[in-house]
Amino acid sequence: MIKSLLIANRGEIACRIVRTARTMGIRTVAVYSDADADALHVRSADEAVHIGPSPARESYLVGDRIIAAALSSGAEAIHPGYGFLSENAAFAQSVIDAGLVWVGPNPSSITAMGLKDAAKTLMAAAGVPVTPGYMGADQTPALLAAEAATIGYPVLIKAVAGGGGKGMRMVEAAADFADALTSCQREAESSFGNTHVLIEKYIQRPRHIEVQVFGDRHGNVVHLFERDCSLQRRHQKVIEEAPAPGMDAATREALCAAAVKAAKAVDYVGAGTIEFIADGSEGLRADRIWFMEMNTRLQVEHPVTEAITGIDLVEWQLRVASGEPLPKRQDELGINGWAMEARLYAENPATGFLPSIGMLDHLVFPDYLRVDTGVEEGAEVSSFYDPMIAKLIAHGATRDDAIDTLRDGIGDTEVWPVRTNAGFLGRLLDHADFIDGDVDTGLIARSLDALVTPPAADPEQLAEAAALLFATVGNGPWEAILGLRLNAAPRAEARIIDDSGTVHVVALNDVEEAEPASEVLAFSDGFARRYTAHAPRGSHAGGVGDGSILSPMPGRIIAVAVASGDVVVKGQSLLTLEAMKMEHTLTAPFDGIVAELNAVAGGQVLVDAVLARIEAGDA
Repeated sequence: MIKSLLIANRGEIACRIVRTARTMGIRTVAVYSDADADALHVRSADEAVHIGPSPARESYLVGDRIIAAALSSGAEAIHPGYGFLSENAAFAQSVIDAGLVWVGPNPSSITAMGLKDAAKTLMAAAGVPVTPGYMGADQTPALLAAEAATIGYPVLIKAVAGGGGKGMRMVEAAADFADALTSCQREAESSFGNTHVLIEKYIQRPRHIEVQVFGDRHGNVVHLFERDCSLQRRHQKVIEEAPAPGMDAATREALCAAAVKAAKAVDYVGAGTIEFIADGSEGLRADRIWFMEMNTRLQVEHPVTEAITGIDLVEWQLRVASGEPLPKRQDELGINGWAMEARLYAENPATGFLPSIGMLDHLVFPDYLRVDTGVEEGAEVSSFYDPMIAKLIAHGATRDDAIDTLRDGIGDTEVWPVRTNAGFLGRLLDHADFIDGDVDTGLIARSLDALVTPPAADPEQLAEAAALLFATVGNGPWEAILGLRLNAAPRAEARIIDDSGTVHVVALNDVEEAEPASEVLAFSDGFARRYTAHAPRGSHAGGVGDGSILSPMPGRIIAVAVASGDVVVKGQSLLTLEAMKMEHTLTAPFDGIVAELNAVAGGQVLVDAVLARIEAGDA
């Protein structure tokens, strides 16, 4: 058995690997960049090695530094987690060449499945059903457009080296193909250094169903059943569950058998996931499910499989990497209950899910959920890495039990001042179609407005906040206002303002004398608010509705679509910002003229920088 392990990753997955390694008596070594010097995963490990500056391309993506850290620390093995170098065959080979144990599949398997086009060709040859599409080497725009027309719109453009929803665009009409291709290739180049794409038929009612597979070096391959990951936004998974709703025994047997066949076709060793796309328009049927790709690593959503099978997948990874056979045979594996995972992100759904960075001054998780996280109260959400705060995992005897437990857990999660998608997640769990198991990858897009609009302030919450802010009536610079109504006794009222700028007038009844609070944080159903006292004659914060386009986060301008003096309409794209590994399009807030433009393609910008200003007018 491996005695010491370097974890070539950060955040929650590094912390999660440390937990299992510690129970197995394995010494752990963390690596960290400048930004992660005080990170939880660094303090959780037995030892930590600095590997470079904050940008991932100068630290976590520099394989030579990671191997050097393993050798200098005396680690026997390297576990890559997911993301970063986890599916880099050259890095895996370098680890092996350095005399270290690679906790992952053979480099040849990573290569075989690393490019989506080659993988689909291989799977078709192995008898695994694949979606119709174009996977050729000719990447000229005209030919790609012609192939898309042949396949028939809508189509999906996918970077062959892609993952995590990056380098992927759905195109509904031929007129939109060229722009979508350019954007897809640009994002693919930035994320993966490879602009090649494939085109496949876009399934109208798609469900994303994947199968967890596991192989050892003795020729054994098993599956650990399926997960449904259909709840997605911009092709990124939001809520995952296992097993898949509506999956009957016969379809499950056919699906999982295809997954095992796929794994055996590449002599797979370790943990992997075979991803399928299903046409859910007529329910789940074996003849309407096709291979999409294989992820040759541990998946973010692996905890739901662990919950229903009782298997620690990281332990299995370490045992298989040490040369042991799989701990269980296929007939010893079964499904127990239902599990769900919600990804809690530092992002603001009310502003188009723009990432929210900053200090986690207040962070509370419920103790009745499994919470996989790499942060704690007082930590910072950085602009350098993925904005995930935690994974919230619930397990129940039935699907309804799992939904109820996860919904309660999201409601009991408190994060401030960083914004999160908690309220959005809670509403998603309450969506009637989701509760009925009628899910597909378009559910979120169809219901987006209802899912992201913050609820009206709760009167009881307002009253409690006002009582705390004005605990001693007349205390401090903001006095409560005495209201007078005809034929009624005077009553005390207070004006309080929430973080959205909305002013609330609240009656003060039976206020106890105490030191008034300077602010009140209130949490309800995943939504967070901060209330402060409002000065009637105070100045109003600028920037709201004045046409200023502010940078929502530090990043790099990669495209500018307008020029100073241009006439624009509400919703028109102005410029594109790249930050936290994703592209974010900033649009015109209303019809008008570009009166000011400070953005230049290729330029770096800071948070809240004024990138442009729109003056209202007739377009």
